[in-house]
Amino acid sequence: MRRRYPFGRLAWAAAALAGLAAGLVLAGGARLAPVGEAQTGASPSNPPVVSRNLPDFALLAEQAMPAVLAVTTEDVISSRDFRRIHPDLDPFEFFFGPNRIPRQKAFGAGSAFFISADGLALTNNHVIAGADKIYAVTNDGTRMEARVVGRDPATDLALIKVQGKGTFPFLPLGDSDTLKVGEWVMAVGNPLGIGHTVTVGVVSGKGRTLRLSQATMSFENFIQTDAAINRGNSGGPLMNLKGEVVGINTAMSAGAENMGFAVPVNTAKAILPQLKEKGKVVRGYLGVNIANISADDQEAFNLPSREGALVHEVMEGSPAEKAGIQHGDVIVGVNGKPIKSQRELIDTVSALPPGTKVQLEIIRDGKRKTLTAVLAERKTEGVEEDEEKAAPKEAAAKLGLEVANLSPRLRREYNVPNSVDGVLVTDVEDLSVADEAGIAPGDVILEVNGKEVNSVDEFNARLEQLRSGQVVRLYLYRQGAKRFAVVRMP
Repeated sequence: MRRRYPFGRLAWAAAALAGLAAGLVLAGGARLAPVGEAQTGASPSNPPVVSRNLPDFALLAEQAMPAVLAVTTEDVISSRDFRRIHPDLDPFEFFFGPNRIPRQKAFGAGSAFFISADGLALTNNHVIAGADKIYAVTNDGTRMEARVVGRDPATDLALIKVQGKGTFPFLPLGDSDTLKVGEWVMAVGNPLGIGHTVTVGVVSGKGRTLRLSQATMSFENFIQTDAAINRGNSGGPLMNLKGEVVGINTAMSAGAENMGFAVPVNTAKAILPQLKEKGKVVRGYLGVNIANISADDQEAFNLPSREGALVHEVMEGSPAEKAGIQHGDVIVGVNGKPIKSQRELIDTVSALPPGTKVQLEIIRDGKRKTLTAVLAERKTEGVEEDEEKAAPKEAAAKLGLEVANLSPRLRREYNVPNSVDGVLVTDVEDLSVADEAGIAPGDVILEVNGKEVNSVDEFNARLEQLRSGQVVRLYLYRQGAKRFAVVRMP
């Protein structure tokens, strides 16, 4: 089973950030003053701006709530995953028994929101990653199954499709680039599974990098807000006063109060076409380790300004190395577009498809020059445990079945008469589709969709011809009687 990316993990107790957050809380709490006292320091010629009318958050919430979903997920945990989750398991039992640990179900929760009337919804990748089943619950309690359309671990975003009839209310996507620090925002979601909840606050900061994981590190560009974001809010919308989505709630700081973070909606808008069409995001790759330019860097490298991205390392065999990029170069332009920061270079290159030829303007030893590179495809960094490729399974195993050809010994052991020909079920995996269909060890599979099977190879061949999600009709012999069992191909 693929390991979930739980919100608790995203809440991360990063010591440095937590320490900083704690310092801010203490410093901010040391000099509190009533509003009247604070106003006395204002100059008569420059009076403070005081808004007498707060935004109508009640109306905004009323308009937004129908389009926001609670997301619940269901996973099946194998015995290997169970032991990894429970390291305190008796070592003797781990290696020798006494009994096989049955597969178990695990459940998760998050949020999402509709972006189109046909049921497409945005959420976080960590909410649905590894889920065997996904359910979406609307504000009125309607529960519907959902499927993954596409997901992108690098930005922690996922696109799902709710399998419901009719049209759905959806939220318009705004422009996160126009957000200003101090601007009002509202977060909607399903925290702690208690139901749809609204919190309000302001934009506390932009462009935050949290280093949540190896996969997301290069693309983190979070909006920080003091609108409360709690466990289960992941995937819900962060909205402006126009009722537009400006961010996707993603993480909170466990070491501070009211430090929540959201993926900018413009990040989602940029990758939505690929998520819809390909189910994943393919990005251009240059192959450099870069950083923003500090004041000391500017002086040390004799640079005219602090604009650009300083190359610290060039990856071996990368497009950058082939183009002649060297450590110490400063990349200041791509295809004529000025590059002012590390973030701009990453976003510009990643937005281009692999194979694109780009003109890179650099500064080296105080002189400008232009190099040409052909972008490669960016691979996902830091592959998560839950995304490791499993060994290919035989078709029977996909259903949760272990089967064998009927030998004289097995006929005697399972009391199968010579007049019965088929494939013997020797084991059924707990909570598999075969188990849920009522198939049991000792059953003999006689037919697959009305066609006889007389060997394991023939049985697997019949199943391999079926498409994913197709319903399969199995005809079984069990203790002198025959019956049908219906399963769906995973």
